[in-house]
Amino acid sequence: MNLVLASEKRSDRPDPEVPEKTPRRRFTAKYKLDVLKKADACTHPADLGALLRREGLYSSNLSTWRRQRDQGVLDAMSPKKRGRKRIEKNPLAKENVTLQKENKRLRLKLKKAETIIEFQKKISEMLGISQNPDEEINS
Repeated sequence: MNLVLASEKRSDRPDPEVPEKTPRRRFTAKYKLDVLKKADACTHPADLGALLRREGLYSSNLSTWRRQRDQGVLDAMSPKKRGRKRIEKNPLAKENVTLQKENKRLRLKLKKAETIIEFQKKISEMLGISQNPDEEINS
């Protein structure tokens, strides 16, 4: 004989224990903006009432959310992209680097030219050649 316990028969019944208090609803910024968009699209007061009943909201929710939207609070609540912030590159940075390289190259070229000129002056002094072109014409 198969004996079935009374507790096993009633296992298909839902648990009669009810939580003490239902958790408070939380609305995302996206949901609030969607509801406000739908509410603004309503042309008759009856449409607005139907929307509020369907969503389970009060009219005070709409007025609070509209105020938040106007103040920009809802935009601030929207989810942000996570991770490192992208660093904006300065558009002049590349040109600056190029100009610095060119400046360095030209400075080296100038230094070489000045060294050559100094060397030529010393040689001409040793050989007694005049550096002033006007003196050569008068002689």
